[in-house]
Amino acid sequence: MIGTKRETSLHRELKYSYTGCDGQTEAEVGGFVADGINAAGEYIESQTGSFGPLKKKAVEFALRGRVRIVYPIILVKYIEVFDTKGKLLYRRKSPKRGTPWDIFNALVHAPELPLIPRLVIELLLMDVSEERIQDGKGSWRRRGISIHDRRMEQLHETIYLKKKTDYLRFIPFDKKEQFTSDLLQKRAGISIELARKTLYVLQKMGLIQKIGKQRNTLVYQLHQSPKPKNRNNR
Repeated sequence: MIGTKRETSLHRELKYSYTGCDGQTEAEVGGFVADGINAAGEYIESQTGSFGPLKKKAVEFALRGRVRIVYPIILVKYIEVFDTKGKLLYRRKSPKRGTPWDIFNALVHAPELPLIPRLVIELLLMDVSEERIQDGKGSWRRRGISIHDRRMEQLHETIYLKKKTDYLRFIPFDKKEQFTSDLLQKRAGISIELARKTLYVLQKMGLIQKIGKQRNTLVYQLHQSPKPKNRNNR
């Protein structure tokens, strides 16, 4: 079947869950393949990486109907390592924790995607299990251990990003307050790299604007709409 060769259990579960029993999976539409189309005609995309590949696809789908992009945010990851015969060797919790801000790691390659009409992004905050096999074929960073599968263990919360203003939740500043990537890093408790990606995306979306520099650091402010002209003053 199209697009299922390296599909994880997590991706498959989300695809079928959102497509439903009466929907169609792996549907070819306008030269692209949708993960699913549900009974209401909504196009479903389950994405775990960059949104770059969705830029043209989402536009094509949005011309035909509503589009829903499902993006898992892994709050806690449990790593299970098996030998080649399927025996569990050990299970541990990864020290890395996800956050809703991770959406900007995906959006940085498609910053204007949220502006597409009839498109909604769902952030699924969840715990997952990652199955690995000690087969000597994996990355040297994992000492030859291969990643085999991912499964959802628990869904904690769903965040819906339906319209441009929904992304204001990621701007922890007052309307007239000036801010930098360093200040966002401190307020949000995220890395400086993620703070920069966030500001880049929010600027591309037209929610914030650059107003100057502090040394070599860009300074931003919430986007200020131009004041309407007073028709009495001519």
